[in-house]
Amino acid sequence: MNKQELVAYAEAHGLSRMGARPPLWNYLVEVWQRREFVIAMSKFANEAQNARTRLGKWWLILLPVFQATVYGLIFGFILDSARPDNFIPYLFTGVFLFTFISSSFTTGSTALTSNAGLIRSLSFPRMMLPLSTVIRQFLNLVPVLGLLIVLVAIMQGGLKLEILYLPLVIVVLVIFGLGMALVAARLNMQLQDLGKLIPFANRVIFYTSGIFFSIENLLAGNPTLLAIAQWNPVYAIISLARGALVVGYEVDPWMWVPSLVWALGLSILGTVYFWAAEERYGRD
Repeated sequence: MNKQELVAYAEAHGLSRMGARPPLWNYLVEVWQRREFVIAMSKFANEAQNARTRLGKWWLILLPVFQATVYGLIFGFILDSARPDNFIPYLFTGVFLFTFISSSFTTGSTALTSNAGLIRSLSFPRMMLPLSTVIRQFLNLVPVLGLLIVLVAIMQGGLKLEILYLPLVIVVLVIFGLGMALVAARLNMQLQDLGKLIPFANRVIFYTSGIFFSIENLLAGNPTLLAIAQWNPVYAIISLARGALVVGYEVDPWMWVPSLVWALGLSILGTVYFWAAEERYGRD
C-alpha cells in the first residue's frame, strides 16, 4: 500500500492528518464552540497587563484623554480658524475611536508571533488568537466610550437623538478591526519584518483619516479627491460616530456604504486569508 492509498484508507476510517486544515465552515464552528475560552483569554490578557502598573485599568481612560488633550492644544493652535466646528468633541470622538482601530491592528499583528509556544503545544483554531485581541480591545473600548459620551454631553450641554445610531457604528467598527487583525496576524507571522512598519502604518492612517481636521473643508474645491477620500474606512466610520455624537454634524447615509463595504469585505477576506494558511502557523 503506497502513501496515497494509506492516507485514503485512514480517512475512510475517520482518521485525519495531524494539524490538517478543516473546511472553512467547520473551522468557524470550532471557533464558535470555543468562544467562552476566547473571551476568558481576552480578560486574562487585560488583567495581566493592568497588574503591571500602579494605575491599572485607569490607563485605559487616561491615555486617550491625554492624547486628545495634547492633539487639541497642538492642532487647535496650528489650524486656528481652519479648525472644524465644535472642535473639541470632534477631536475627542476621532481620537478615542482611532485608539481602538490602531490597537486592534497592532495587537492583532502580534497575535501569532507572541504565542508561538502555545501554537506549537496545543491544537486549536489559530483564529482564536487574533479574535481574542480584538475582543480585548473592545473590552477596553467600553469604558473609553462611556467617558467619551459623558465628556461630549458636558461640552455640548447634552446629547443628540442620533446617538441611537452609535451602537451600530461600534458594531461596524469592531468588525472592521477584526478584519485588520486577521490580515495583519498572517502577514506578520510569515513576514515578521512587516511588524516594524505597523507603527508607521498607524501614523499614516491617523494623518489621512481626518482625526483632527475636516476632510470636507480641505477638499471642498476638489470633489473628485473628496469622493475618493470618503472611501477611507477609518474616516467613514468615525464620520458616522461624529454624526451620532457631535452637534453640528449629521449621520450621512452615504457614509454607511464605504463603512459596511470595508468592514464586511475586510472581515470576510481576512477570515478566508487567515484560514488558508492555518496549517502553516507554528511550522514556518
